[in-house]
Amino acid sequence: MAPSRGPGLLRSGQALRGYSSVPRSHSGGLRSFATFTNTLSDAANKLQSYISTSNDPYLNLSIEDHILRKSPPDSTVLFLYVNRPCVVIGRNQNPWTEVNLGILNAARHRKNDAETEPPGIGAVDLVRRRSGGGTVFHDEGNLNWSITCPRNDFTRDKHAEMVVRALRKLGVDCARVNERHDIVLDQGHEKRPSDPQDTHRTPFTVADGALPKPLKVSGSAYKLTRLRALHHATTLLSSPNLHIIPQYLRSPAKKHIRALGVESVSSPVGNIGLDVRPFQRRLQDEFAAMYAGIGTANIVATVGDEHLKIPDIRKGYDEMRRQTDDWMWSQTPQFDLMLNAVDDIGIKMNVHHGIIKSLEFENSDLTLNMRKEIRHASVGQKLQDIRSWTAFLQKHLSSSSGTARAIANRLEKLLPIPELGP
Repeated sequence: MAPSRGPGLLRSGQALRGYSSVPRSHSGGLRSFATFTNTLSDAANKLQSYISTSNDPYLNLSIEDHILRKSPPDSTVLFLYVNRPCVVIGRNQNPWTEVNLGILNAARHRKNDAETEPPGIGAVDLVRRRSGGGTVFHDEGNLNWSITCPRNDFTRDKHAEMVVRALRKLGVDCARVNERHDIVLDQGHEKRPSDPQDTHRTPFTVADGALPKPLKVSGSAYKLTRLRALHHATTLLSSPNLHIIPQYLRSPAKKHIRALGVESVSSPVGNIGLDVRPFQRRLQDEFAAMYAGIGTANIVATVGDEHLKIPDIRKGYDEMRRQTDDWMWSQTPQFDLMLNAVDDIGIKMNVHHGIIKSLEFENSDLTLNMRKEIRHASVGQKLQDIRSWTAFLQKHLSSSSGTARAIANRLEKLLPIPELGP
């Protein structure tokens, strides 16, 4: 869905200009949150555009889902939002392979953010969205764009090309859509002739596999229903956290897990070097121009925290945030944690939808009785309910040993359960 792995440098060296907040009012703004659903679902409103004033990822994703559910089947809706720092994983992803969950825990319990690593971010939310795709990091320098349209009109490239046209009109001539439908910035040193209308090639494009590699600045995910398509993506404009993002997206457990589900694809990333507000305006203009054949964008409005009073949005919000443990962990596809006896603790654990289904031991230092006690206590347990493996094993073992303590310490490092929600 988005830029996700590793820092990068912008080819042109454009200076970051910082983050500009969204205004509380906007041209054609809705008078009351209570009119939002009625306006959204009105069949006469074929083209609609909204900007969120909230930075709550749970709320913005719930508004986005509300738009998908309530907008007319033949309408096209643009939704723009900026989230506070959070890691967002896809619907079918494994959080233990995609995220350094231990850092999330540490960030919530530190006393002084400035004196610890990673510095300066503080608590970072972990969110599982309803669409597929890979894991992404959001912050105040990243604009999320979302388009909901008729399913038959949807293609992966169509709206990415719209974003590239908007970027080029703001002077970013090295932006293009790549073969994975991501938006990248070409880093070639030599400027070559290129068709300015070609959104898949720039004057700085180099041959496939050649260096320097392009920098990923936007990736996308989508969700399809019977009549509708939701296509959403991030755009790295001026993130202050590029150097820190890899620490959050590098799981210590990944090499030990054999999993079903979707894995993220690593790519070098970079900032585009634009403020949020001018890019929002340019994107709204490009959206209106692209769909001019449908008519005028007759709804251009803001949405925000007050929209939590809409029952359907509140329900989606609570499902993601207040009931987030089941949504986050139980949604995880089946996986095996494999730690061999030669250089690790010698266990194999099978987990399905967050529940431990089997636990095998290869370590001869454990007595048969200890193995039986650990297996009996663990199998059938939800991983999310084991907040401390040390306390869990102390409770269920009739005696203790150095090997049991080593197992507890290792599992706490590889399978932590951080606190979720703000």
